[in-house]
Amino acid sequence: MMNLLSVVVGIVAAIGLLVGLVPLLGWVNWFITLPLGIIGLILGSLSGSTAGRNLNIVILLLAALRLFLGGGIL
Repeated sequence: MMNLLSVVVGIVAAIGLLVGLVPLLGWVNWFITLPLGIIGLILGSLSGSTAGRNLNIVILLLAALRLFLGGGIL
């Protein structure tokens, strides 16, 4: 059950990540993608399966890379 919640939260965070890839919308990563990714990572860590945890790790890494390349805001 926790893994399913983690995957659902990860999918919502992935949608936020795609929106945050648009120039001048990098702030979406700070307020939507990163918090949801952290919540999904916690839920995935509590479950027995690793699919949700791995999904959220990838989303967090991509969001952090996007913020790093955009200077943290853009």
